[in-house]
Formats: sequence, C-alpha cells, structure tokens
Amino acid sequence: MGLYASQIFPRLMDWVLIGEAFEYLRRDLLKGVSGTILEIGLGTGLNLPHYPKAVAKLHAVEPEILLQDRLMQRIREAPFPVDVARVSAEVLPFVDQSFDFAISTWTLCTIPNPVKALREIRRVLKPGGQCLFLEHGRSSNEQVARWQDRLNPVQNVIGCGCNLNRRIDKLLEQSAFNIGHMDRFCLEGVPRIAGEMYRGWATPSSSAAL
Repeated sequence: MGLYASQIFPRLMDWVLIGEAFEYLRRDLLKGVSGTILEIGLGTGLNLPHYPKAVAKLHAVEPEILLQDRLMQRIREAPFPVDVARVSAEVLPFVDQSFDFAISTWTLCTIPNPVKALREIRRVLKPGGQCLFLEHGRSSNEQVARWQDRLNPVQNVIGCGCNLNRRIDKLLEQSAFNIGHMDRFCLEGVPRIAGEMYRGWATPSSSAAL
C-alpha cells in the first residue's frame, strides 16, 4: 500500500467525514440501536461517539487499519467494549444469528463484492435484526448517473476502490434483504456525482435460506 492510500487519503476522508452534516447523519442513523452491534468498515471510528448507551458491545471488521492512533483513541473513549477484526466483510468470522444490528456507513461503495458481504451480514443478524445503511451511490437522475459511469474508473483510483454508481437498494435486494425504509437525498454542498445518498434499514428476508 502506497503513501497516498495509507496516509494521505485516510487523513482527507477523516477530515471530510467528521464535518457537521456528516455527524448529524451518523447520530440520526444510530440513535435507536441497542444490544450487540456489527459495524462493517470501521475506518477511523467516526461512528463510535454517536452510538447510544444501550449498546452492549460492538464488533467491527476492517481489513486495513489506517490512522491507528486516531482509531484507538476513539475506541478508548467509547462507553462500551469494541472488538476489531482485521478481515473483509465478505467472510465474517461470526456464528449465525449473532447480532441485533449491523451498520454500514460509506462502506458498500468500496467493498469488492458487496452482495457477498451483505449476504454474510444477513447470515449473522438475529431474527428480526436490522441492517442500517447510510451510503452514497447511483443517482436516480439519468444525466448524473451517466457522469457517474464515466467518472467511476477515475474515482476507483483516487478514492482507493470507491465506486460512484452502485445501486444500494438493488444490492440489498440481491442479498435477500427486505428494505423497511429508505430515504434518497443529496448532500448539501457535495457534487451530485458523489453526494447522492441512500439511508434506511433492511431486514433479512424470512424466505431466504442462510
């Protein structure tokens, strides 16, 4: 991993994603979670301060631990235990039906095989458990979507694997989730090619085999 991917890009994302608008979105998404939590793509731990006190324990997966000092400081400040596994979300090291909630924020854009990861999340969620998502993705505006397609190869490079044009709702449906609620909106002050958001929750389909 080069200097850009290991140092420059993570610092840039940590600085951008700690902004006030992003903090509000995190708090709003996480305000109702409780029990045992799975977070995929922990990153530098920006979600940690926004989990409510009802969380008993958080298990996180993150294949590359970057800016470790920042992450460890946020873990120390969390009011609940946090366990981090350095693995990919496509192969989760947990038994079936382990978690009350699974959390994905600005993560599904980058996972190489998002459907496989979501099927793993479905496997480890308890019956009635929820997958909460806050992701950017493909625009419903055809002109914007065409630009996302054109610029996606460039974004893959400068965004260290990030994709602009993934249909988050379709990925969930392909992974045997039922979407209970989803909001679509554009982040204010962010170009639409990167600021088209999907926010909501989904539950495992009762008819799907694990």
